[in-house]
Amino acid sequence: MTPNDDLGHPVQLDGPARRVVSLVPSLTESIVATRPDALVGATDWCTHPAGLDVTRIRGTKNPDRAAIVALKPDLVVANREENRELDVRRLREAGINVWVTVIETVDEAFASMDRMFREGLDWDVPPWLAEAKDVWAAPPPSTGRRVAIPIWRDPWMVVGSRTFTGDLISRLGLVNAFDDAENRYPQVDLADIDRADIDLVLLPDEPYVFTADDGPEAFAHTPIALVSGRSLTWYGPSMLTARDELLAEIG
Repeated sequence: MTPNDDLGHPVQLDGPARRVVSLVPSLTESIVATRPDALVGATDWCTHPAGLDVTRIRGTKNPDRAAIVALKPDLVVANREENRELDVRRLREAGINVWVTVIETVDEAFASMDRMFREGLDWDVPPWLAEAKDVWAAPPPSTGRRVAIPIWRDPWMVVGSRTFTGDLISRLGLVNAFDDAENRYPQVDLADIDRADIDLVLLPDEPYVFTADDGPEAFAHTPIALVSGRSLTWYGPSMLTARDELLAEIG
């Protein structure tokens, strides 16, 4: 049987993928942690592991399709949220196999990556994936704290509904104050975040690079915590350590 990606598109390889291009930082890290020699191309945003030495094909939203085709990959791995449908379609029209993942919850992350390895890449499922699943099977702490998670400023944007990050923080015992938003990443006023009924604002270092000098000074009423964007938003090997790291950062 020809396997289908998470969007139901058939992807047929002649055997295990030997040359892979990744359009998603999380998937790049996952590929390298499993078969590092297979990765031949990645985006400029693929920062883990450090010192990754592969051909760079620009960003997640503007990949250099000609450069990808020139690499002659057996498979390109992508994500519905991170990458444009146009780029996926044009790559397929150029004869490139593309496997698109759909990940909006922690459970979907594990299931999607399991299928990507088994069916998309035709590899064995790596041991780290089962280990990460065990880490996140632990019951959440009973905190119930309401949090807001800005991902940008000027304008301010926050994590809204139906997101991997929102599901992940619920497993830390936190409640996303914007979980009932109509949009997944709504634009809001600062006053909507810096308010009395929000217990904590989490300021990650990506996609906007919030730092001790850029972000905390905006909040007069709500406590803030600077957190790792990789731990908060990446799926893959980062999930082995993300739970403990985030719990330590939020206190």
